[in-house]
This record gives sequence, C-alpha cells and structure tokens, in this order.
Amino acid sequence: MQSTGDIKYKVQFSRRRTLSIIVSPDKGVIVKAPYRTTLKTIGRFISEKSDWIIKSLNRFNSLVRLDDRNGYSDGDRILLFGSQYKLKLSQSDRYTVRLGDDHTIEAGYKSDNNPLIIKSMLESWFKFIASDKLSNLFRETLTSYKDYGFMPSDFVVRKMKSRWGSCSSRGKIALSYDLVRLDNIYSEYVILHELCHLKHHNHGSDFYKLLAEVYPEWKAVREGLKQYIR
Repeated sequence: MQSTGDIKYKVQFSRRRTLSIIVSPDKGVIVKAPYRTTLKTIGRFISEKSDWIIKSLNRFNSLVRLDDRNGYSDGDRILLFGSQYKLKLSQSDRYTVRLGDDHTIEAGYKSDNNPLIIKSMLESWFKFIASDKLSNLFRETLTSYKDYGFMPSDFVVRKMKSRWGSCSSRGKIALSYDLVRLDNIYSEYVILHELCHLKHHNHGSDFYKLLAEVYPEWKAVREGLKQYIR
C-alpha cells in the first residue's frame, strides 16, 4: 500500500503503456502502471488527479451497501421494502426465515449460525419473496400501461451483479431480486425503464422521451437508486 498526501492506493504493474487510476467502493484506489514506472512518477500522477480521487471517495462514503460482506449476526439491521428491520436469530430444528412483529426478521438455524451462512439463507429468502412481489408489480404495471402496447416475451426475477434490470433483444425482461430490499418507487422505475426498451432498445432521445412520458419523475428516482450498492 502506497500513499500520497491523504490518499492511500495500491499499485499494479503490467505490460501497459500508460498510467490509469481506478476508484472502487470495494477496492479503494488502484493505480495501474507500466513496468519500471517509478513510485515518484506514480505519486505525482496521484497528486494531479487528487481532486477527482477525493471527490469519488467521498461519493462512495455516502453510498448504502445492501449487504454486509461479512455476513449477519443477531441484532443486525437489514434493509427490506425500503425500511430497516432488526434480525432476530434463534436455534431451531430447521433453517427458517419469516417476518416478525415490530419490523423484525426472524431466522432460525439448526446448528451453525455462522454469519455467512445466515447471509446465504437470507439471500435465498429475499429471492423467494422478490419473485412473488416483483412479478405481481410487473403484471400490475403492464395492466396500468396497456395503452402503450408493451409486450415482453418473458419475465424473470434473478440475481444480477451489476444491473437492476435488463431487456434482451428478444424482449425478455429480468429484474434483480435485490429490488425487493428497496422502496417500491425504485422497482416501478426499473420496470418502466425496461418496458421502454421494448420500443427503443437503446438510450437515445426517443427512449428518454417515452420514459419521461410514462414516468416523469425518472431522473430523481434514478439518482436515488444510485446510492445503493451490492
């Protein structure tokens, strides 16, 4: 780990010709440099880009991570349906998860309450409830906007690493099950965004004109969605 001023960073040398910087919420600041580049040269490059780097790091600090990468333990707070729920763990004869009273999620475990096992169990449960909730919302949205003639070929709720939704060239729409963790307005926005791709499979002016027609608040909602990372 190197540092220049208040900025700490890792250096990765490779057979490349130029210096580049990657700022990631997970990995921090990474400098990719050609072999034989001196640390002094890299430090000077960091100084030149310091305003942008600090701005990016500050933005990442304001992001909300949906899941703790280290897993979950009793009493942890979990975002679901746009609200915070308290996790209550208890030993049971089988693995179970259900909504409890007073904004709680009650999870039973057989013998091992390892935080990563609990996380995996919760993720399966999120996917299960999302399949029903998002499917219903998708059908309701199609009905509400039937005059636009949106005709998807298929619909699925699944795990998606970097997207909230997608629309294939064949008209199959997929939603990330993580949307069930957020307020309904974000699911509505993503659904309408992907439905608009059935008419315009790009992000050109015609696409945004249609999106603004069916969902006038799309810009504000999109900005709100950007605060969440997985």
